[in-house]
Amino acid sequence: MKNECGKMREQNNPYEIWVAGDWEWRVLKKWQVNDDKPRARWFCAVSSPYLPGNEFELGDTYVSEIKGSARKLSPAETIHRLRSDNKLSKKK
Repeated sequence: MKNECGKMREQNNPYEIWVAGDWEWRVLKKWQVNDDKPRARWFCAVSSPYLPGNEFELGDTYVSEIKGSARKLSPAETIHRLRSDNKLSKKK
């Protein structure tokens, strides 16, 4: 089976966005096809209350940690969020 999410994407064009409170994970690459495998990882841009403004940190994250605490945004919610971010960055 081919990994459809195996190519790196830009932060403003993620495969998925997951949210939990003030935390946001933008999935930029999936290292494996089966996300339910033990130790499955995603490469993410992560925003948290510990970062200033709309900044993100990049790095690998265990899928189980995200899925255990966050919800995946629908495609419509994802588009809305990305458009809102684009408007914010143009105002700066």
